[in-house]
Amino acid sequence: MFIDRARVRVTAGAGGNGCCSFRREKYVPRGGPSGGDGGKGGDVYFVATDRLSSLLDIRYRSHWKAERGRHGGGKDQHGRQGPDEMIPVPLGTLVKRLDSDELLADLVEEGQRFLAARGGRGGKGNARFVSATNRAPRFAELGEPGEEQEFVLELKLIADVGIVGLPNAGKSTFLSSISAAHPKIADYPFTTLSPNLGIASLSDYRTLTVADIPGIIEGASDGKGLGHDFLRHIERTRVLLFMIDLGDEDPVGTRDTLENELARHSAAFADRPRVYALNKADITENRARFDEVAKDFERPFSISAATGQDVDVLLEHLWFVVDRLNQMQDEDEVEEAEREYTYEAPYTIEETPDGFRVEGQRVRQAVRMTDFENDEAVRHLQHRLKRMGLFRALQRLGAQDGQSIAIEDIEFEYRSD
Repeated sequence: MFIDRARVRVTAGAGGNGCCSFRREKYVPRGGPSGGDGGKGGDVYFVATDRLSSLLDIRYRSHWKAERGRHGGGKDQHGRQGPDEMIPVPLGTLVKRLDSDELLADLVEEGQRFLAARGGRGGKGNARFVSATNRAPRFAELGEPGEEQEFVLELKLIADVGIVGLPNAGKSTFLSSISAAHPKIADYPFTTLSPNLGIASLSDYRTLTVADIPGIIEGASDGKGLGHDFLRHIERTRVLLFMIDLGDEDPVGTRDTLENELARHSAAFADRPRVYALNKADITENRARFDEVAKDFERPFSISAATGQDVDVLLEHLWFVVDRLNQMQDEDEVEEAEREYTYEAPYTIEETPDGFRVEGQRVRQAVRMTDFENDEAVRHLQHRLKRMGLFRALQRLGAQDGQSIAIEDIEFEYRSD
């Protein structure tokens, strides 16, 4: 089954809790704090692989979770980091945000990865909080929860050549004749219900990847027929092969229909090289009208996908066009611009009817990792927020005693002292 769109939810592993313990050994007086740190939670990645051809696995497993980190232990034992969760996806997968449809990643190369959700940081054990003024801290941090995200994955097939044509133009027959692909072929329209990929072998170990796209009809870009669902797969192809039946009553009108649907779907096709193949030349009546039809096309090829007539000539021409495009791309390649780093404030403060709400990764992390049932841990949180300058910022904004300060789902009462 060919699945080219799927919704997926990913949850990274939470960090392990830090340990609060003290050394208790014979003949070792005042052993001191010995709580180890918790391990970091596992990350979740999308990984591109050529072993898959659709998003079928993700359609039937819509929620992926990474393992949490192990908790810290006594005797300064640190918890093990949770293993990362790798989600394999086929080459050509687009990763988009579910809520905004923003494109986050385009996975087109073998092994290319995208960090979908980051694992939570492990909590520090009490041994990490020893200072000159606090020789025996009796608190430890909790592990930070892992990120949870939802994405929409879309697959666009990657191929050198994309075959476009009306239903029953002979696209599937052509693909089966040049490769090991075996799409279902019959004598009725819309035989092909999903895109098919085939690899054509040429001499000198050369290969061409060819995609057969389900038949496009007039109005396909508006959702008619099957072509609308699969037009996006043609966007990845380097060359467009227009497959037109020589027995068509109006081959020029057919070409114009195909061009119109491609143009309405995306402007990206405007500069895509085109090659025209007039198929079913094995039929005597069709062969007789080739010269007449060819006048309205640019260097068309007369072929018969059923008998293999002149198919090798067409493949050599396609290889020449694709190879020339690859050389042009290599010449035009430039080094990636250096990534620009911009300053990001540690937090933002927004006024609310009851007081203020504080947002920011650092303050959220500090709150999430605090054990609010431990008074010493709460005092440590207050000290961290003070060092971040949060209280001075609230004072400058005119915060009054008794106002609510919300961070995450926790509310504090502001005190100027």
